[in-house]
Formats: sequence, C-alpha cells, structure tokens
Amino acid sequence: MARHLVSIWFFIGLLLDIYGVLILGWGIYELIHPSNHPVKMDYLHAGIWWGIVLLLLGLAYTVKFAPAKDGSNHHVSPD
Repeated sequence: MARHLVSIWFFIGLLLDIYGVLILGWGIYELIHPSNHPVKMDYLHAGIWWGIVLLLLGLAYTVKFAPAKDGSNHHVSPD
C-alpha cells in the first residue's frame, strides 16, 4: 500500500488562511467599533489589508499544493 505525501506548503497555506481570517475579522470589528484612543494612521485599516493579503496568499498556497484526489501525486513505496 502506498503512502501519500502532503507538501508542507499546503499546511503553511492553511495556517496563513487561519491567521488571515482572524486578522481580517478583528480589522472589521475595529472598523465597526472604533477605539476611543485611535493610533496614528488608523484610517488606513491595516488589519483589514493584512487580513486580506494573508487570506489570499494562504488560499493560493492551499490550492496550489493541495493533495491530489486521484492519488496521482507523490507516492512512497513501503520499505
């Protein structure tokens, strides 16, 4: 029986997706509920931008390095 290897980049993509969703969610929360003491350049909404960037980058890695459903990518023969 052959084992299927999954690229580490697939898991890095999942991690970037998770971070992107969390940061984007926090950025949207901050947009809806602004702070009483905003930081300088708060109007740029960095949390929203970085959340989108991480989410898109993570999706790209996840799709590109997703394990094949037909089992045709990397196989390791049993020893």
